[in-house]
Amino acid sequence: MNIIARLLQDVLLLKPPMRQEAQGRHIRIARSSLEALGIDAPFVQDNHSRSIRNVLRGLHYQIAQPQGKLVRVIAGEIFDVAVDLRLGSATFGQAASMRLSADNGHIAWIPPGFAHGFQVLSERVDFLYSVTDYRYPEHERILLWSDPALGIDWPLGNQEPILSPKDQQGMSLAHTVAMLRQFSAGNG
Repeated sequence: MNIIARLLQDVLLLKPPMRQEAQGRHIRIARSSLEALGIDAPFVQDNHSRSIRNVLRGLHYQIAQPQGKLVRVIAGEIFDVAVDLRLGSATFGQAASMRLSADNGHIAWIPPGFAHGFQVLSERVDFLYSVTDYRYPEHERILLWSDPALGIDWPLGNQEPILSPKDQQGMSLAHTVAMLRQFSAGNG
């Protein structure tokens, strides 16, 4: 497993070993190769999401019991985004973006404390992600994908994204900062 890029402080864009054969290809993601890169996370659950072109999911995070995510695409292509929401981090509030596709085989490691989202660029995408903690609906929050303070250049062109009702309720970064500080003060 090779690191292609280190984005922000801790988001990693990875290239796993890939073997091309006449019958197709084989990709192996070994726990030991992740640990060698400093990703010693206890993955508790694997998820599979399927979406159509211009669906935009996110930017999701959990205010308590944050999830680290190992994300990859097995069919199609996405524009993937992580936003650092770790109070005190040198890159707090900054966004990192990357393209993940079945063709490039790239994997992203998004540590706990980041908001995460993606936009589907292909007709359809199958997106897999392993998480380091379970989903707790009472802790789920959404950072507004279109907040100008984030400076994310989503590749929408002149298309409108397809958003779930939940994703339409995202909060601005300024509101998120206030909420994170209040939560931290109450639990610190």
